[in-house]
Amino acid sequence: MPTTETASVLSLRSATLSFGDRVLWKNLNLELRAGEFLAVLGPNGTGKTSLLKTILGQQRLTSGTIELLGAPVTRGSREIGYIPQQKMLEQGTPLRARDLVAFGINGHRWGLPIGGAALRAQVDEVLASVGATEFANTPVSTLSGGEQQRVRVGQAIAGSPRVLLCDEPLLSLDLHQQRAVSDLIDEKRRELTTAVVFVTHDVNPILGMVDRVLYLAGGMFRVGTPDEVLRSEVLSYMYDTPVEVIRSRGRIIVVGAPDGYGAHDHDQHHVGGH
Repeated sequence: MPTTETASVLSLRSATLSFGDRVLWKNLNLELRAGEFLAVLGPNGTGKTSLLKTILGQQRLTSGTIELLGAPVTRGSREIGYIPQQKMLEQGTPLRARDLVAFGINGHRWGLPIGGAALRAQVDEVLASVGATEFANTPVSTLSGGEQQRVRVGQAIAGSPRVLLCDEPLLSLDLHQQRAVSDLIDEKRRELTTAVVFVTHDVNPILGMVDRVLYLAGGMFRVGTPDEVLRSEVLSYMYDTPVEVIRSRGRIIVVGAPDGYGAHDHDQHHVGGH
């Protein structure tokens, strides 16, 4: 019998998601372990964000089951943290960094929220842990993209979730910010033994952190280590056309993935970007 450390925190069995005649993925079996880092890759329109919505309880499976900690998934679980796509807040938005983190602590809470000195101390601790103390009282809308994502990481991990969902959290960040935010997520994952589901179409910033890859394309999926999945023969089969996977200087580049799978720009076809 698996120990607590190796037991599944998230389990999908024969999971199928379709909209009308369009099947995003079918008969997906996935057991996510505590502390595991899973990268979800593939072109746009293949169900990556829909998978996150299913885990969040916002999207029902067409068939099959999904369980969180051995129980059916429900909306608003305290055991799930969520980092959305990087989206700059409008200038003038009064929310401060500490306010967002406080939402992460009190947002799911029934009854009277934590307040006063206890809340301030907890918020300060979270802000310090993500390197955001110096802009704790700064309006989030005035922060850089990287600083905003640090705060969002803090908000997502404030409740010590068992699963952390990351929806393209590195979009629009420069390379330095991508590395800093990726390292921060990985650090919190190890510290809290939190399983990470990380949706991205450039695996390179996180390649050294990834335990397994879930690749979605053409209504099919493959699960395995990066070396098992990110191979020319595997992706050529999934796309039903010759695809070449190139490894160069520790980076992975996918060449030849066709149009027609929801990917419309050059970057979308590249697991490794440029």
